[in-house]
Amino acid sequence: MIDFSLTEEQKKTLELAREFTATEIRPVALEYDRDGTYPEEILKKAKELGLMYTNIPVEYGGSGMDHVTHYIVTEALNYECCAIGQMIGISHLGTGAILLGGTEEQKKRLLGRMTESYRSACFCLTEPGAGSDAGAIQTTAVRKGDRYVINGSKCYITNGKYADLLCLFATIDKSKGTRGICCFAIPRDTPGIQVGRVEDKMGHRALNVSELFFEDVEVGEENLIGEEGQGFKLAMMALDRGRVNVTSVCTGVAQKALDEALRWAKEREQFGEPIGNFQGIHFMLADMNALIMASRAMYLQVAWMLDQGIRCSTEAAAAKCFASDAAMKVTTDAVQIQAGSGYMKGSVVEKLMRDVKLTQIFEGTNQINRIVSGRGLLRERSILF
Repeated sequence: MIDFSLTEEQKKTLELAREFTATEIRPVALEYDRDGTYPEEILKKAKELGLMYTNIPVEYGGSGMDHVTHYIVTEALNYECCAIGQMIGISHLGTGAILLGGTEEQKKRLLGRMTESYRSACFCLTEPGAGSDAGAIQTTAVRKGDRYVINGSKCYITNGKYADLLCLFATIDKSKGTRGICCFAIPRDTPGIQVGRVEDKMGHRALNVSELFFEDVEVGEENLIGEEGQGFKLAMMALDRGRVNVTSVCTGVAQKALDEALRWAKEREQFGEPIGNFQGIHFMLADMNALIMASRAMYLQVAWMLDQGIRCSTEAAAAKCFASDAAMKVTTDAVQIQAGSGYMKGSVVEKLMRDVKLTQIFEGTNQINRIVSGRGLLRERSILF
């Protein structure tokens, strides 16, 4: 029998996350969106409460949650503002490759140091000429004895300006394509790292996104994660987990949009009665809720697969593109239900619609995720039982 009930510990953690978002994020969400504010004080409080490093095992300084619990909490943390919520949860992607490919010594040394701070990590894969084609990266790592010298640039790096730990992908041999890519864990205070342009975005405005430049950045072989040439594989495995994370983020955003639409449908009167009495609104709300239910079921399924050690690249890609498309539809319909009021700056649903557009683009565009999922189906059936 399938049981969707939460344990008492999960209920307590979920309630903590909901209370945190209501008291700390909701009051400033629109202001931080308007000004593009880095949510420093919120991040400090999230760390103090154990809501920041939820995916990292206790022995490395994290909260040690299983994937199901982590993604449930992630939905709650992104309900009031997904930009702030993802600044809290960026370690899930930023440390994914290190958790997957690092040695015990590396995890204790690198993650243990990172979790002492609230500034978290960043995932340095994308470059100006290597977005969807991640295998085309040009950043190089030249080996000199037991050291590597790294030169190149990265763009659109979430938390790039502030992260204490950088998970960087560079090639030791461009002629080898993806087989030449390596993964390095680099502390922020390593000489030669420079922050470039901080992006001014349509949505996700409290989410720091920046360029990073690497000029003769020197690291030891003890900071190589996995073996030479394993970087691309580790990046793709980390993105599997990141795509489930995006699915839970989208579910939280869509739920907020539906709740705002429901409130408006009950309060707004036209033709002498609340607009929620009209059949046209019933249809919209029902479709919105169905998309949210499906999105939530998808992230719970893939989270369970991760906890069971079941390969889930196909399912994670499908979940990410479905949930982000669903959230785009739900937030757009929420604006439609609120009509002119929903379209105006300062409206919650206007912010949600701008925010959620990015989820169709990052961690693999939805076109790329459909390729990943489709190719996966050709290799093997996607079946849970």
